[in-house]
Amino acid sequence: MNHLRIFTAFIVELYSRRQLITEMTRRDFKSKYLGSYLGMLWAFVHPTVYITILWFVFSFVFKSKPVQDVPYVLWLASGIIPWFFFNDAMSSATGAILDNSFIVKKVAFSIGILPLVRLFSTLVIHLFFLAMIFVMFVINGSPISIHSIQVIYYLAASLVLLTGLSWLTSSVIIFFRDMGQLVAMGLQFLFWGTPIFWPINLVPERYLPFIKLNPVEYIVEGYRDSLIHKVWFWEHPWQTLYFWGVTGLLFVLGAVVFRRLRPHFADVL
Repeated sequence: MNHLRIFTAFIVELYSRRQLITEMTRRDFKSKYLGSYLGMLWAFVHPTVYITILWFVFSFVFKSKPVQDVPYVLWLASGIIPWFFFNDAMSSATGAILDNSFIVKKVAFSIGILPLVRLFSTLVIHLFFLAMIFVMFVINGSPISIHSIQVIYYLAASLVLLTGLSWLTSSVIIFFRDMGQLVAMGLQFLFWGTPIFWPINLVPERYLPFIKLNPVEYIVEGYRDSLIHKVWFWEHPWQTLYFWGVTGLLFVLGAVVFRRLRPHFADVL
């Protein structure tokens, strides 16, 4: 019961700071490109160049065969784009408090918003990536159906999962600095354990349940279900329940751990 009160108080506190989160997200996004000639334009140049490279390499160099009657570059992009968001957001949010240690001692400042600011700053780039992939589908003549609206659902699922994980890792790293290396290793493991470059139907049936234990697999395949397979998320009821069970647990755990450790941040830093 005490943990529930801690969790509720933490969420209410963050909600009351929503305007501050918006303003800090804007500043964080701008600060990443401060001092460069192109400024914030770099945020959109990078994804454009990367998508162009993918298209050229897999269409003209490797001449990759279609996957499930879809050009390989579209199949790959629809899986790697949500992964980039998860990877970049997780890496950035884990060090959010350490990178802003100078404001931790400010009593009136709500430290819990710092990981969220990093998540939303990364989200801006992801939204541009999403726009790019829709353009790619249109250029390739692939139909965009009503199922594509599910991208919003899977994006929201990513944000909830990332929020819980970032609260957990960004608070623990202050006391256990090796957490940053563990997160980097964990992301590498997830990258190769998630069907991004390889179709999930290549996995032998007996190993498939283990692959589906990975919550990122639900998101990556969800993007493909929305853009390629034309499958609704409720058509995978058990996996959906599993994902939200794990995500809900991590969300609550992250909030409680963050709230518990927060009074000791200033002493350690």
